[in-house]
Amino acid sequence: MSTAGFNSQNGTGTGQAYANGPSQNPAALQQLPGVNYGMPHQPTYNPMQAKAPAPPGPGLYPAGQYQPVPLASPYQPGPPLTSYPATQGQPLLTRPPMSGPPSHTPPQSASPSPGPRLPPAQATPPPPPVSSSSYYQNPQQPQPMAPTWQYNTAPPPMGTPTSMSTPPRGLVANHVNPAVSSTAPPPPMSSAAYSSAPPAHVSHSATQPPGPGMPPTSLHGYTQPGTAPLPMNPMAPHTYQPSRAPYGPPPTGPPPTMKPAPPPTGPPMNSATPPPPKADAQCGGAVNSTLSPTEPDSQEGDIECPGTAAGNGPQAPNSYNHVDNKMAGPPQPGPPQPGPPGRHLGHYPSLPPGYQNTSAPHNAAPAMHPALQAATQPYTQAPQPYQQPPVGPGPAQLSPSLAAMSLQSSTPEALRVVNLLQERNLLPPTPIPAPTPCLPQDLQKINCNPEVFRSTLTSIPQTQSLLNKAKMPLGLLLHPFKDLSQLPVVTSSTIVRCRSCRTYINPFVSFLDQRRWKCNLCYRVNDVPEEFMYNPVSRSYGEPHKRPEVQNATIEFIAPSEYMLRPPQPAVYLFVLDVSHNAVETGYLNVFCQSLLENINALPGDSRTKVGFITFDSTIHFYNLQEGLSQPQMLIVSDIEDIFLPTPDSLLVNLNECKELVQDLLKSLPTLFEKTMETQSALGSALQAAFKLLSPTGGRMSVFQTQLPNLGVGALQSREDPNQRASAKDIQHLSPATDFYKKLALDCSGQQVAVDLFLLSSQYCDLASLGCISRYSAGSVYYYPSYHHQHNPSQVECFQKDLKRYLTRKIGFEAVMRIRCTKGMSIHTFHGNFFVRSTDLLSLPNVNPDAGFAVQMSIEENLDDMQVVSFQAALLYTSSKGERRIRVHTLCLPVVNSLSDIFAGADVQAITGLLACMAVDRSVTASLSDARDAMTNASIDSLSSYRQSVLTIQQPGLLAPACLRLFPLFILALLKQKAFRTGTSTRLDDRVFAMCQLKYQPLAYAMLMVHPALYRIDDLTDEGALNISERTIPQPRLLQLSVEKLSREAAFLMDAGTVMYLWIGRNCNPTFLTQVLGVPNYAAVPENLYLLPELDTAESQRTRAFIGWLRDQRPFFPSLLVIRDESQRKASFMQNMIEDRTESALSYYEFLLHLQQQISK
Repeated sequence: MSTAGFNSQNGTGTGQAYANGPSQNPAALQQLPGVNYGMPHQPTYNPMQAKAPAPPGPGLYPAGQYQPVPLASPYQPGPPLTSYPATQGQPLLTRPPMSGPPSHTPPQSASPSPGPRLPPAQATPPPPPVSSSSYYQNPQQPQPMAPTWQYNTAPPPMGTPTSMSTPPRGLVANHVNPAVSSTAPPPPMSSAAYSSAPPAHVSHSATQPPGPGMPPTSLHGYTQPGTAPLPMNPMAPHTYQPSRAPYGPPPTGPPPTMKPAPPPTGPPMNSATPPPPKADAQCGGAVNSTLSPTEPDSQEGDIECPGTAAGNGPQAPNSYNHVDNKMAGPPQPGPPQPGPPGRHLGHYPSLPPGYQNTSAPHNAAPAMHPALQAATQPYTQAPQPYQQPPVGPGPAQLSPSLAAMSLQSSTPEALRVVNLLQERNLLPPTPIPAPTPCLPQDLQKINCNPEVFRSTLTSIPQTQSLLNKAKMPLGLLLHPFKDLSQLPVVTSSTIVRCRSCRTYINPFVSFLDQRRWKCNLCYRVNDVPEEFMYNPVSRSYGEPHKRPEVQNATIEFIAPSEYMLRPPQPAVYLFVLDVSHNAVETGYLNVFCQSLLENINALPGDSRTKVGFITFDSTIHFYNLQEGLSQPQMLIVSDIEDIFLPTPDSLLVNLNECKELVQDLLKSLPTLFEKTMETQSALGSALQAAFKLLSPTGGRMSVFQTQLPNLGVGALQSREDPNQRASAKDIQHLSPATDFYKKLALDCSGQQVAVDLFLLSSQYCDLASLGCISRYSAGSVYYYPSYHHQHNPSQVECFQKDLKRYLTRKIGFEAVMRIRCTKGMSIHTFHGNFFVRSTDLLSLPNVNPDAGFAVQMSIEENLDDMQVVSFQAALLYTSSKGERRIRVHTLCLPVVNSLSDIFAGADVQAITGLLACMAVDRSVTASLSDARDAMTNASIDSLSSYRQSVLTIQQPGLLAPACLRLFPLFILALLKQKAFRTGTSTRLDDRVFAMCQLKYQPLAYAMLMVHPALYRIDDLTDEGALNISERTIPQPRLLQLSVEKLSREAAFLMDAGTVMYLWIGRNCNPTFLTQVLGVPNYAAVPENLYLLPELDTAESQRTRAFIGWLRDQRPFFPSLLVIRDESQRKASFMQNMIEDRTESALSYYEFLLHLQQQISK
C-alpha cells in the first residue's frame, strides 16, 4: 500500500492529528477519457462557505449591540395555508420546470406589526476564494480552513481505467423479466408515490411547461400521484451565493421582532474544493469497479472476495440451517396518541400566541421502543411466485402498483409544514420509528432491518446537484454484527456472486429466466449455477428465486475453503492488567478476577481456546501456566526498553487443559500485589510484550489501565489544565500526544490482534492518546471515571455488568468488511473503529455485536435511468468455534428526482448520527468551534433549502417539513452534549470518551446519549403496558427536556444512555417514597442511592420492570443515580435539560430564533 493512501484515511505517523476520514475512493472515481456519463462534475455542497461562527452563549456580547424590543408578540399566526385564493380557472399552484433553478419572489409578511430587523452582527471574514479549476490548494501557501464539511463529496475523476461496459439497467425486483425488458429500460418510478396503491401509467414529457394544463399540486409542489408528467431534466446545480451575508450571533434577552427577507438570489458559484483523492492501492472488487470474469479479487489479503467465480467451484451436497425461520412483518401503525398539553410555567421570556398552549402533535408514532424495532420490523420471508415471462411489460417496471401509496390529493405527512416557532409540543410521546422507504410492498417487506442498515435519506437523489441542493448529508449507518434472534444460516459449497462486481446474490436481483440473473449493483447478467436450482426448503427443483439467499435481506453463509488465507484461528484471549499502587487502591482487580472466575466457562470458543495473563507496574510480569505445574509461575522482566518473552510457549495456554492453574492465578492475583508501593506504569512496554505474544495467532487483548503511563515507551505527560475546562474559547489536546499507540495498533491489526481498553481512573489519563490503540485495531473503549470500590459503588456495579457482557458476548476474529453500492454511487469516508486496508475494505481483527459504523456517500453518475439503488455490506469473519462465515446485509432504496421527495424521505435520527460522526472528526482535525459552527449551519442550510426550493408559498416563521421538525432540537442537543459543549466544566477525558461513543455506538444507543429520554414514573399504570415474558412493562410518555416539565410533587426518570437519573421532587408523593424507595419521607432518601429495593408492592414492581426493560435494550449497563432536589449530582441531571437556557448556551426557543434570523437574511 502506498504511504500517501495510508496517510489519507488513517492519519499519519508523524504526530499529526488522525481521524478516520475523509478518504476518497479512487476505484470509484475513474472515467474514460472523453466519455461523459451524462452528468458534469457538480460542485459539492459546502455547508459553511463564507459563514461566521455560530452563536456562543448569551451574555457574551456588549449590552449596547442590541436594543431591547417590547414584549409584544413578534409572530401572529398567519391565515391557513390553504386560504390563498386561486385565479378562476387555474390550478392553485403550478410546479416550475425543473430544468432551471426555481424563481423566487419576495414573500409577503403576514405579521400585522413587524418589528425592526436585527442589525448584522460582527462576523469573521469569509475565507479567500479557492479556484474551482483545481482540486488541490497551493501546497506552498497554507489556506485557512472554512468550518465546513464536504459531505456528499463527488471526488474528481482520475486515472485511466479499463473499459467499463454498462449493461442495460433493468429493475431489481425478484421476478422474471421478459426478454424485451432486458434491453429497454423501464419508465422511472413515480417520485410522488408515498402510499400503497398503484398509480396510473403516465407519459413522461420533459418539456411540458407548467400552466393551466397541469394538474393541481400541493403546497410543496408535490405532484399528485398518477396525474402529472414527471420532469426528466436533472435539477440545476444549486450552490452558495458569494454575496450571502455571514452568520452573526443571536440576540440576548427577549426575542426581537423581525420580518423575513426574500431568499437570496444570484448565480450559482462553485464554492467547494473537495479534498485530494487517496493514492491508495486499489483493491480488487472495489466499489463500482469492474473485474474480468477470471480476475481474482484477493489483493491486499482480501479473502472476502476469492477468485473462484460462482458456479465454478466444486459441487457438493448442501445443508441448510435455520432457513425456514418465519419472521414477523413490519409493525402496523396504531391510532394517533395525542397526549395532554404540558404545564407551561412561562419559562420563555416572550412566547408568540399559539406557541404556549399547543397540544401534542396528532401524528404521534405507535408506542415502540427503538430497540424493539429489530423484533417488529425484520425481514419477513415471503415467497414470491415464479412467473413465466409474459408478452407485455414485465413486473420489473414497478409501475402498476406504486402509487396507491398516495394520500389522494393531500401532501404526505412527512412533508406537512410545521412552524417551529409556533408549535411547542413537537416531541412525540413515544420513540420515533425509522421512516419506511417508498418501495413497492413486495420489495419493502423483505428489505433490510433499519436497526442493522439505515440511510440518512430513504429516497436517493437522482444527481449530485440535486443532493447538493437539498443540503443534507448522504450516508449509511450500520450495525453489521448485531445480535439477531433469527438469522438464516446457509451451508453451501457454491456462494453465488456476480462475476463482475462480486456482489452476493440477494432479494433485489432480477431473474431474466431460470438460468440467468441480473446483478442489482453493476447490472451484469450472470448464469445461475446448477446447484442453485434446487431449493432445500421446498425440496423442489427449478425455482432459484425461492432460495433463502433470495428471500432474506440479511443472511449468513458458512464459507468454503477458498474464503480462507490460513486455517481459522482459535479464540485467544490475553488479559493485560495494571497492578500499580494506584490500581490496587481502586479495587478493580478483585472485581475483574471474580468476574472472570464466574464466567470462565462462558468464554466463546471451542477446545482450542487459549488464554494468557500479563501484569505490569514499572516492570512486566508474565505467568507460566504450562500443564504439569503445581501452581502458576510468575516471570518478571525488568528490562522494559528491550522487551522479550521469557518462555514463549507456555504463556498462552489451552484453557481446557490448564483451567485449574488459570483459576488458581485468578484467586491469588488480588492478594499478590495488595502491599505494592510501585507507582509507575510502563503500559507501552506491556503492550509491546502482549503484541509479541499474540502475533503468531491473532486474538483479543484486554487492557486494564488506571493511570497515565509514565515510564518507558509510550510515556505521556498530563496535558489538561483544570482551570481552562470552562473558560477556554477552544479545546486543546483532542488529538494524540504521540503516534506510538496508533503505530502499535496498526501492527496489531496486521497480525489480527484487536485491543480493548478499560480505563478506570479518577485522574487524567490522556484518553485521546491511549484510545488510538483501540480505534485502529477495531477494539472498544470502556471508561469508568472516578472508579473506586468503596467511594463509587454505582461504577463498580456498572463495571461488573459490562465485564460480564464483554466476556460472554459473541465475537468474530480476523474479519474484513466491504460495503458495495449500485454503479453511479461511491463511498468516500468511513466512521468507527477499524483500519482501512484498501479503498473500501475495513480490517477488523475482532468484530463484536455492539459495534456500529457509518459511511458517507456521493453520487458520481446520474441515476436517471434507475428506479432503485442497492447497498450491500458483507462481513467475513471467523467464529469462536473456528468456522469461516460471511454475514451479508442488502438494503434497497428508491431513486427520486424532486427535492420534495428527498425531504419526505429524510431520516432525522440517521442524519443526526452521521453529523455527530463528522463533527467528531472536525473537532480533532480542525477545532471544536469549527465543528459546532458546522453543525449549526447544517440545520440552517437544510431548512433554508426547504424554504427556498420546496415551499411554493412563502410565509413568516421558521418552517420545516414534519420529518425534520426535530432536526434543530437534535442539533442543539449535540451542541450541549459532553463531546461538543463549551462554557461548562468538562474533563478532557470525559469529552474524548463522549466523542468515542458517538463514533462507535450504533445509532439507537448514540441517540439516547445525544437526546436523553425523560419519563414521569411516580404514577406508572398498566394502561398501554407491554407484556414481555410474563412481565408487565409500563409505557409512560416521553417528556420534553425542560425544567417546566418537572414537578416537585413527582419523580422523573431520565435515560441518558450510559447513565439513568431518578430525580425525586422535594414534595414527592409519599406513596412513591414508601412503596418504591422504601423510605418513610423525602428527608430519608439516601444521598448516594443507586439500587432500588426489591419491595413486594405493585408500584415497586412496575418501576423496576420499566427500568430493567430499558436496560435490557442495550448491551452496556447504565448505572442508576437517585438524585434529590439539593443533591450535588443535580447539576449533571440539569445539564441534560436541552431546551432550557444556561449561562453559556441558548434555550431551544432562542436557538430557533437564531436559525430563523439566518434563514431570513
